Amino acid sequence: MYLAETSPPPTRRRAPAQAWTPDETPPQWHRVLTLLADISLFIGTRDVWVQAASHRPLVAAAISLCYAAILVTGVLALVVRSSRTLARLDLVVLVTAVTLTLCAYAMKHAGSDEAVLTTQAAHQFLAGHPVYGQPWPWLFGHGVALTPTATGGYDFTYGYPPLSLLLTSPLLWLGHGAAAATLVSTGALIVGTIVMWRLLPAPWRSAATLVCLGFGLLPTYARLGYPAVVALALLIPVVVGWPRMGGGGRGDWVRAACLGAACAAQQLPWFLAPFLLAGVYALRRGELGPRGAAAAVGRIVGVAAATWLLINAYFILHEPSAWLSGIALPLTQGAVIHGQGLVDLSLYFTDGSDRLVWYSHASLLLAAGLLALFVLFVRRLGPAATVLPWCAFYAATRSQDGYYLLMTPLWLAAAVTAPPPSFTTAWQPRPAFLRGPQRRRARLAVTVLLLCPSLAAVTVAATGTPPLRMHVLDAHRSRGALTELTLRITNNDDTALRPHFTLTTGQGMNRFWILVRGPVVLDGHASARYELRPPDGRFPLPRPGVRIRVRAFTATPMTLSSADVRLDRGTRA
Repeated sequence: MYLAETSPPPTRRRAPAQAWTPDETPPQWHRVLTLLADISLFIGTRDVWVQAASHRPLVAAAISLCYAAILVTGVLALVVRSSRTLARLDLVVLVTAVTLTLCAYAMKHAGSDEAVLTTQAAHQFLAGHPVYGQPWPWLFGHGVALTPTATGGYDFTYGYPPLSLLLTSPLLWLGHGAAAATLVSTGALIVGTIVMWRLLPAPWRSAATLVCLGFGLLPTYARLGYPAVVALALLIPVVVGWPRMGGGGRGDWVRAACLGAACAAQQLPWFLAPFLLAGVYALRRGELGPRGAAAAVGRIVGVAAATWLLINAYFILHEPSAWLSGIALPLTQGAVIHGQGLVDLSLYFTDGSDRLVWYSHASLLLAAGLLALFVLFVRRLGPAATVLPWCAFYAATRSQDGYYLLMTPLWLAAAVTAPPPSFTTAWQPRPAFLRGPQRRRARLAVTVLLLCPSLAAVTVAATGTPPLRMHVLDAHRSRGALTELTLRITNNDDTALRPHFTLTTGQGMNRFWILVRGPVVLDGHASARYELRPPDGRFPLPRPGVRIRVRAFTATPMTLSSADVRLDRGTRA
């Protein structure tokens, strides 16, 4: 009797520990994940409903129904008894999220500067006119943001690979403005979310809804028409289960083609691709040896490159030089420093630096160092392949948070489908000093050695001194606004500088001020009096206590000098 009770039946096989059975009781974490995705749909929904209720009652009614779906789903997620039913609720959450995204698009699809540029580029393409290197200043202003450069001007040209404009071109009939470009990015986000939802294991699917359509973050970028959203959608099938890449079969062709298309949509995938390819080589070399791994990576690179060239072919043939300059523009345009990264040391916490270019050097050194660490320690760092590339932007001169959050769905895809056990057999280069008895100290020393150059470059940039010493002599005020600013400026540098001035009251940069009187180029160790006027004739003053800063940028070399504008003295009305 004892043996009969304790021995399993001979025909019965134990299921694997990670197996998922639709009829079993769902784990509590699955319920919580569904509930979190459901709750995230509340964020930003009320604002859209308020706008729709006044003049788009059908949209408002659809949003009200979505509220009902959110509430009912929240109840059922906590009380259903089977995983199959909870999986169906995950689908309900996805459908609700897609509906809310479309409702928000119906109310807000004016787009940003990126959408406006993409739309204009699509018009130029259809008309057979050049696309790259063509300034379109009339598109900007009236709420469309400008990208100021250290030369004292603005970038009015299209600076992205052509896939987004090609996808926008057939939709230009939708109407005026940037509606076509924003529809492309919004549609890409929705399709990418559905693909990710379908590819993830069933219990994790609500996480795709959460990170892609919840919180209101990515749908906002999609409605602004960011080409990076198209790139994100194409990278999702690449990243989901990416440790299987290089194994052969149709999946490799699809992943490689999507990677090439993503690189033809926006520049951010350029930074992710080396990490993925290095990881694929390490994984396949652990199984197939060096020749097999090289062949596997070569197939992926070949298909990706062919896809990329096919999408770019028209522009390579018709405007090769302008095309090359255009797709490299974000790296070469010399835009003024901006973002939430280390550049803030020079932008907000000191009076500037005469070595701003070293932030760019730091970013490149950090990217190279992280890639080298990834290759050396791929078994440990492999699961973070989709996060590591964006760390380099924290040290860049343009370290905007969009560079990080736009690709966060890829973080989730890797966390679910590329866990640490996937890399246990990956090949790692192991020089003798990394295999000796002091290998832990050696690994720490290698890590420090690879990251220190970037840290040193940041230190060089942040400790630079502002080359211009600025003193406010006079500030004309009229009806709560500045109308003219007079400065005494001394060039402490040996090099002659061509300064361009702007006033700021917070983050970001306002338009450059007009030079009324003063030398265009200030010689080394010279002083001069400058009179400046706002570009619109008046600069509205903020409330008392808000810090006003006058900033002077130079392009060659790239420098920043800042000084406070105090209006309690030395001013006149």
